[in-house]
Amino acid sequence: MVRRLRRLRGPYVRDALGIALATGIYGVSFGVLSVSAGLSVAQTCAMSLLVFTGASQFAVVGVLAAGGSVPTAMGNALLLAARNAAYGFVVAPVLKTSRLMRAVAAHLVIDESTAMARSQDNDDDAKGAFWTTGLAVFVLWNLGTAAGALAGQAFAEPAALGLDAMFPAAFVALLAPQLRQAGAVPAAVAGAVIALALLPFAPPGIPVLTAALAVFVGVAAAKR
Repeated sequence: MVRRLRRLRGPYVRDALGIALATGIYGVSFGVLSVSAGLSVAQTCAMSLLVFTGASQFAVVGVLAAGGSVPTAMGNALLLAARNAAYGFVVAPVLKTSRLMRAVAAHLVIDESTAMARSQDNDDDAKGAFWTTGLAVFVLWNLGTAAGALAGQAFAEPAALGLDAMFPAAFVALLAPQLRQAGAVPAAVAGAVIALALLPFAPPGIPVLTAALAVFVGVAAAKR
């Protein structure tokens, strides 16, 4: 174990800890919003421990807070979590280890750990960056969730603190770099049009699910 720690390299360790700290703060907002949406502290913490993908967790809480059904909330969450399966194929080549450790690694396949692994120059650094980022984010995300859930019991209206804006703001930050890919802009525009058209009369969560059909517009545009 000591040898493994010595192999960790300064730059990606610092970056990983910085990302984990920012994610932990983000986790506080999730904890607050989750409790305000009606989940208990225990349910909120269990979701972060067992699901551990912020976008999907926020999607569930957002739909429930808006009065949507559990199946719709789950549909949104699964749609967002589907990208993690693609991430698995990206990092699998550098995670050559036992089946048990692969099972642990699968739980840590998130945006941050994948991005850090992909940004390294060799497989050893990629593996170290993946584990360092994944574990650091997991720990601080769950600590942030617990802190937010406990604090959320004292807030009658989280929106008054601006915490409800963190989820859409984070999605915009994730979306912006993807717009450079072929077909991304038409898909984004089509998705926005679909969601806005359905928003006035569709149940909460349905506009977002239906907007996923815009992927076909993006594929067609990319082929052209």
